[in-house]
Amino acid sequence: MTFARIVGTGSYLPEKILTNDDISKFVDTSDEWIRARTGIRQRHVAAEGQTTSDLGVEAATLALKAAGVHASEIDLLIVGTTTPDVIFPSTACLIQHRLGANGCAAFDVNAACSGFIYALGVADKFIRSGAAKTALVIGAETLTRMLDWSDRGTCVLFADGAGAVVLKADSEAGILSTHLHADGGHRHLLHNPVGVSVGFKMDEKNAGVRVIMIGNEVFKVAVKTLDAVVEETLAANQLDKSAIDWLIPHQANLRIIEATARRLSMPMERVIVTVDMHGNTSSASVPLALDAGVQSGKIKRGDLLLMEAFGGGFTWGSALVRF
Repeated sequence: MTFARIVGTGSYLPEKILTNDDISKFVDTSDEWIRARTGIRQRHVAAEGQTTSDLGVEAATLALKAAGVHASEIDLLIVGTTTPDVIFPSTACLIQHRLGANGCAAFDVNAACSGFIYALGVADKFIRSGAAKTALVIGAETLTRMLDWSDRGTCVLFADGAGAVVLKADSEAGILSTHLHADGGHRHLLHNPVGVSVGFKMDEKNAGVRVIMIGNEVFKVAVKTLDAVVEETLAANQLDKSAIDWLIPHQANLRIIEATARRLSMPMERVIVTVDMHGNTSSASVPLALDAGVQSGKIKRGDLLLMEAFGGGFTWGSALVRF
């Protein structure tokens, strides 16, 4: 049986750091208010002219180096992002060319904050089927470009960054299962109202490209659906929750992370948490957290990892991985 195995990880964060105190200078909020509700202390912001593909190239380069893989060996490149450089070509195509991986299949997946999990699930199926042998999967975002900086309910949350993994076909267990879901009926709770087909021009009430979110309702649905996908993942693999070595959750809100950990009866010492330093980097958050765990020495070969994410759409998903 063929598995997709993670053989290298990498991540990149823009140099500019925006602290809670920095934000409190231009919006009615405070460090205490933000930390109490989200767990976030600071976030990274892309420099002027720095694009999603710029961040993705940096993360991918480090992942390829860690894997000992040359770009020419890649036969599948998928980018999870909701903030592409341009409408087309895809951010994956832009990254592919800059890496020197020209010729392989390359495309974007837009599942909001679940983008990396979705992309990982697609890459896993390509490798299991034999359609690909070496895949590069990236989660990259420049969400600060689409924030209303006067809305304290959203501007304190989102940030920029990129994370990447290299997958190779292997007879040894790697990605054991992925579980992907969506429910477009919740669109109104978390969305961006502009686009190509509906138009970029807004009426006076909704002027500007921005994230619109009803935070309390999003929180309720997120906790419920993540509980369900965790149970689904364990049941599909006939595992008890005690078998999980590390929980690597989407870094949206510390309270949501803690709720999922309680569901698994996992101490927070076995949960990779980066939301305090990174904020919510959407599809980049899970691979950023994974790489942070690897670089810190916490995550070791053979560990069983449960990754999960929840995002606008709504979308949600999980991946059970033997690292």
